[in-house]
Amino acid sequence: MDHIVTVQDAVTAFADFMEPTDAELDAIELEIPVILAEVDLLDAQIVTIDRAPTELDERRIRRARRRVLAAHRDHVNGLAGQTGGVA
Repeated sequence: MDHIVTVQDAVTAFADFMEPTDAELDAIELEIPVILAEVDLLDAQIVTIDRAPTELDERRIRRARRRVLAAHRDHVNGLAGQTGGVA
């Protein structure tokens, strides 16, 4: 009879070394407004998947797209201000 054993120790043996660095966490934190704006846009688009969008749906999608563009703009401008130019 063969015994099934877990390999959890082997899989997670190097987990301490795979943690994100402080710089990576800071970069993610800077991108949070962009991520949230994109999630809002996706939510607005998902609502209209199985039905024709109403005028209210179309406005919601347009506003969400503008928020995504503004968040991207602010993020890129923030990066340009930190590095002295666009990376």
